[in-house]
Amino acid sequence: MLLTVVVLLPLAAAVLLLAVPALAGRAAIGVWIAASAADLALVAWMWWRYDPGQGATGVVGNLAYDVDLQWIPTVDAGYHIGVDGLSLPLLALTGVLFLACAVWSLREPDRPRTQAALFLFLQTACLGTFAALDLILFFVFFDLTIVGMYFVIAGWGHGNPRRSALKFFLYTFVGSLALLIGFIGLFLGSEERTFDMVALARNPPLTDSPLAGGLVLLAIGLGLAVKTPLFPFHTWLPDAHTDAPAAGSAILAGILLKLGTYGFVRIAMPILPDAWQRWAMVVVVVGVISVLWGAFVALAQTDVKRMIAYTSVNHMGYVLLGLGAAGLVGQADEEARTIATVGALYQMVSHGLLTGALFLLSGVLWSRGRTYAFDRWGGLARPAPVFAALLAVAAFGSLGLPGFASFIAEFQIFTGALQAAPVATVLAVTGILVTAGLFLVALQRLLTGPTAVPPVGEDCSPDDDAGDVALSSRPTEDGATATAVRPHTTTGMRDMHRTELAAVVPLLVLAVLLGLFPRALLDVIEPAAAAVAQLVSR
Repeated sequence: MLLTVVVLLPLAAAVLLLAVPALAGRAAIGVWIAASAADLALVAWMWWRYDPGQGATGVVGNLAYDVDLQWIPTVDAGYHIGVDGLSLPLLALTGVLFLACAVWSLREPDRPRTQAALFLFLQTACLGTFAALDLILFFVFFDLTIVGMYFVIAGWGHGNPRRSALKFFLYTFVGSLALLIGFIGLFLGSEERTFDMVALARNPPLTDSPLAGGLVLLAIGLGLAVKTPLFPFHTWLPDAHTDAPAAGSAILAGILLKLGTYGFVRIAMPILPDAWQRWAMVVVVVGVISVLWGAFVALAQTDVKRMIAYTSVNHMGYVLLGLGAAGLVGQADEEARTIATVGALYQMVSHGLLTGALFLLSGVLWSRGRTYAFDRWGGLARPAPVFAALLAVAAFGSLGLPGFASFIAEFQIFTGALQAAPVATVLAVTGILVTAGLFLVALQRLLTGPTAVPPVGEDCSPDDDAGDVALSSRPTEDGATATAVRPHTTTGMRDMHRTELAAVVPLLVLAVLLGLFPRALLDVIEPAAAAVAQLVSR
């Protein structure tokens, strides 16, 4: 039952916040931090007790912390959850990022109780998706993440948040409907008539019907591609990221995008191995196009946050390249395909840490000057050296510099994919060059040259202890009256303060530790990746 506690603890904390109006203001954020910290501690305990050897057969039934309860007996759908080497790293990533966002939100003056409850609800939905071993349960949690993020963007975003939230919701919800159709196809094509992932992976459906298997894979692939997102289903992403609050963008990029790539490796590859083999080259091509498209379009951006958003398309393309290469059974040996799968899984964790940090750092710009435009900022290394240093570290990590987790991930993806798809791999490597260029240009624009900040008179957020100027009053979520404030404006750029550092620094430290000491994560991932490679080659 430990895994059930991990999944439902944030939801219980959310219910507590909504049920006790006295938990408002910083007290609400304190509950959020306490719940997320406790949840992360439980995941760490699970990791400590986890035997990586179980991961070798985990995707076909030998799982840790397994819970299997009957839910809808007529279609053999149940509350079936468990962890192996595929899901445990992503559960840990979820705990880390949500805790970082909770700390970041200590400065949030706008409806903190509702915001904390919503993020805790979203955390349960994400944890449930990674832990689910039943297709219907996976779909329920998967859809709940869409609902939660919609309200985060619409309620606390800026710019045109309602439009961006609606666009996000419509795109991803339509994708989830395609996903549901694919799940129904798996149920109808299975001999056991079940939605249980373990049973379906043990006895794959539609092996004798290539057309039906291809169509089901197409439906599942469309649903997951929209969520990931991959080219050409990525168009909702830049608007959603640009208008979302910093914490929302960090969760959207760091966790929600991984639900798509995780679905490929958890569902599509082991349950539809024949179809994955037949269409693996298409997956590789889509991955390479996403790599190049994301990098070149990011290079052309004039907005910091949109640039970071497009680099997510680029980095998720690398994941698809590795997973597609794992399906090219005739072109590569099992060891190479396992390495590519390991790299793809490692990239999910690496991207979550580094891009989550980048989006939080972009939130510093918004809080100080209410703009992400490159041409409004410059020379920030002088007034804000700590911000400049952290931004440089996050940027160098994202472009795959040795010493960071992203280097370990991309090196393994390219090593494993080169034998199976040499031309595609070489093309994808050029994406690193473009990514390096765009991050270096961004650092040059923001950190060097004459100091430039938005002029006096524009909104800019204060430090913890900065003075505020009252603007207006409005009723709060608790029925009291609160005053909306605008801080004293200044021509200077205030450096990062304690809560911002406490949120961002641990993410970057983890990215460096996983780059220097990858064994801790590889020991968990490798057995499960080898099992996936074996299942695909059946």
